[in-house]
Amino acid sequence: MRIFRGALLLGGLALLACGLTGLLTDPYVTGPLGVLLWAAGLLVLHDGLWLPLVCAVGAAVAGRPVLRGWLVVVAAVGAVAVPAVLRAGDDHGNPTLLPLPYLRNWLLFLAVGAAVAALTAVVRRGVRRARRAGR
Repeated sequence: MRIFRGALLLGGLALLACGLTGLLTDPYVTGPLGVLLWAAGLLVLHDGLWLPLVCAVGAAVAGRPVLRGWLVVVAAVGAVAVPAVLRAGDDHGNPTLLPLPYLRNWLLFLAVGAAVAALTAVVRRGVRRARRAGR
C-alpha cells in the first residue's frame, strides 16, 4: 500500500508540474499571475464554502438515500449547466453561441429528476411495507 500511495503522489506531482509549466509557458496566457490568483480564490471558495455546505447537507439527509442521490445528480448537472444559464444571451454577435433556452431546460431537468426521485421513494416505501406485511 505504501508503494501505491508513493506512486500516486509522484504521479500527482508530475501532473501538477506539467500543468504549471504549461500555464507559465503558454503564449495565449498573458497573465499567469491572474490565473494563479483565480485558482487560489477558487480553492478558498471550494474549501471554505462549498465543501462545508455539501457536508452539512449530506449529514442532514443521511437517512434518505434517494434524496441524497438526487442531490448528487443535481450538483453534477448544475456544475455543467449553471455557467451556460448565466451566460445565456451573451453571444457576442454570434447567434450560434449558446442558442438554446438553458434556464428552461435546466429547470425541466430538475423537475423531472425530482419527480423520478419522488417516484423512487414511493416505490421503495411500498416495497418495504409489502415486505413487512409478508412477515
